[in-house]
Amino acid sequence: MQRLWRLFGQYDASASGEDVALDRKRDQTVAAVADDIEALSFNKAVARIYELASAIEKAQPSASRSAAIRALLLVVSPMMPHIAEEAWQVMGAGLVAEAAWPEVDPALLVEDEVTIAVQVKGKLRDTITAAKGLPEEDLKALALASEKVQRSIDGAEIRKVIVVPDRLVNIVA
Repeated sequence: MQRLWRLFGQYDASASGEDVALDRKRDQTVAAVADDIEALSFNKAVARIYELASAIEKAQPSASRSAAIRALLLVVSPMMPHIAEEAWQVMGAGLVAEAAWPEVDPALLVEDEVTIAVQVKGKLRDTITAAKGLPEEDLKALALASEKVQRSIDGAEIRKVIVVPDRLVNIVA
């Protein structure tokens, strides 16, 4: 609870700058919380709200961060209306009950990057971030270029490289 209050106190309507990753997290959270509330999955909704709160805490001050704090307040309001109303009043925005649900940009809901696990001899040695749908040959090249993977291979002959697109690269040495 104190964590949320601390975040609400950091709202700055005059901040400038963008953080695309935070914008993506905000829109994904708003959409997911709306679905969770409709499905009466309040525990999931609260968990997603705390994930967004963590992302906001880690973000640098920017217009995106201020928009995320505002959206956080709006998605908190169905489950904790008393806290949301008090924080909304501190921001000087009237009543949160009269505010519209945050709009979601459908383009930000789609993940364009994936995290891929790289294994050597069946053991996780590294993770790489790559564009979604990257061809197998490019994934192999990225995995083999990793410094951690090179240390694990240690000059051994590579017998086979197994690629599961957008998920895993397994190097058999």
